[in-house]
Amino acid sequence: MPVQNAEIAALFDQAAELLEIKGDNPFRSRAYRRAARLIEGLPKSVTSLLKAGEDLSELPGIGKDLAGKIAAIVTTGKFDLLESLKDELPGDLGEIAALPGLGPKRVKLLYDKLGVRSIEDLYRAAKAGRLRELRGFGPKSEAKLLAALAKPPSQKRFKLAMAEAEAEALVSFLRPGLDKARVVVAGSYRRRRDTVGDLDILVAAHRNAAVGDRLSKYENVANVLAHGPTRTTVVLRSGLQVDLRVVPEQSYGAALMYFTGSKAHNIARRALANERGWKLNEYGLFDGERRIAGATEEDVYGKLDLAFVPLELREDRGEVVLAKKKRLPKLVSLSDIRGDLHVHSEWSDGTVPIADMAAAARERGYAYMAITDHSQRVTIAHGLDPARLSRQIDEVDRLNDELEGFVVLKGVEVDILADGRLDLPDKILSRLDVVVAAVHYKFDLSRQSQTERIIRAMDNRNMSILAHPTGRLIGEREPYDVDMERVIAAARERGCHLEVNAEPERLDLTDVHAQAAKSMGVKVAISTDAHTTAALGYMRFGVDQARRGWLESGDVINTRPLGELKKLLKH
Repeated sequence: MPVQNAEIAALFDQAAELLEIKGDNPFRSRAYRRAARLIEGLPKSVTSLLKAGEDLSELPGIGKDLAGKIAAIVTTGKFDLLESLKDELPGDLGEIAALPGLGPKRVKLLYDKLGVRSIEDLYRAAKAGRLRELRGFGPKSEAKLLAALAKPPSQKRFKLAMAEAEAEALVSFLRPGLDKARVVVAGSYRRRRDTVGDLDILVAAHRNAAVGDRLSKYENVANVLAHGPTRTTVVLRSGLQVDLRVVPEQSYGAALMYFTGSKAHNIARRALANERGWKLNEYGLFDGERRIAGATEEDVYGKLDLAFVPLELREDRGEVVLAKKKRLPKLVSLSDIRGDLHVHSEWSDGTVPIADMAAAARERGYAYMAITDHSQRVTIAHGLDPARLSRQIDEVDRLNDELEGFVVLKGVEVDILADGRLDLPDKILSRLDVVVAAVHYKFDLSRQSQTERIIRAMDNRNMSILAHPTGRLIGEREPYDVDMERVIAAARERGCHLEVNAEPERLDLTDVHAQAAKSMGVKVAISTDAHTTAALGYMRFGVDQARRGWLESGDVINTRPLGELKKLLKH
């Protein structure tokens, strides 16, 4: 069975987690995490690359050693390093590290000092009040962990990028056996939510049973839960559940709307149908027993006298009211984006030279790209001090002299220090086109302190954009406690912009915060935070998130021509 890119990335992430817990060289664990992100972002599967004879060691940040490990995983389905780490560090340490307020360093402390090896061990130690004996723990963190451990386990959700890889591979497998039948992945995946609980696949076909038969034989299926003439449910090796439904052509549009959701949006539409004495369900829109619409989504919306509602807006946040008035926003699209304003190079923790990143951005049709390597405080990322940043500025100037029709903007991702100062002096920051500022440490400050820290950073007139504003890592790290309403208001007052970080691990701003920024007149930058040329392709996830936040082209600064952009980047 071919190993999916997401599976290899997950194995590398697990190894990185256990290496950190073990106290291994931090650069080693970082190499595995970077490789995981690269593999997730590849446009082709690693399996297909190896079959085509591609040398994986030529991929940025991989090298001979990691390439050999990837090839071994593809061949055997096993990762020997991870297995040996699990033998050395038995128990649930990786799962424990994902709990709120923990992480590899704290888990190592718990393991070394209290012998915590399992969730049960941790619960007993916290219940007995033993955690507060350790440096860095206290009654509050102990109570927070107990609350997290008391919660019933929730359904696992998968990051959108992983769900996308699984969905595309599955549809590619199903399509050849379906003649010209339509196949669409619906549900929260189609609405482009940042995480996906399962995949709902809808097929319009005549040979009902044959579709389910084909799905059940998919080589990536781990378990078949149900198999009938119109519905088949399977679980993939990744743990992602897939529900396949076969519907007739005359019901296809209504079924697509129903299974795309959201539930709240569907209820709002059904209420409109009921007002007219009609019935709306997954089979169609009915006046008594007569179907009056259902073959297409457009037919159903039109019959209800609604404008077609974009997929990303179907959350019952006011879109139905605006659809009745034909006043829905014209959402930003990927083709509107003219450049990327948060990109890393080999000067810090990126994998390729600036010129290569610029060439890759140019190939995407962009007019500009900002190089924003880390500042000096992020030592593990080889962050830039003033002298190195000055040399980088000179290199960018030389590169721009050679380029035609494309501009590399001089920038930096500067740390916001605990007191709100920026990590580099104003003298060097004033020489840049764009200053992206971010919180990278001290995530546990109080809500008031964290909020004031960020607002003080915005007081610096050199700051252009607040990067990944809540600091979340989806499924790995909760957002730090910050008053986003105050932050957005402060950004408006100071002429700063907020970032929609398109990295699938982040997707930060959330859709709700993006909509709040729009309502308060604050513009955003959609940026990839790319550390490889392939990661520039993450822009589509950022645009998805922006669309879910109701953003239009005019709400996004990197849809502007370079001249307009430069004016917006200045306070």
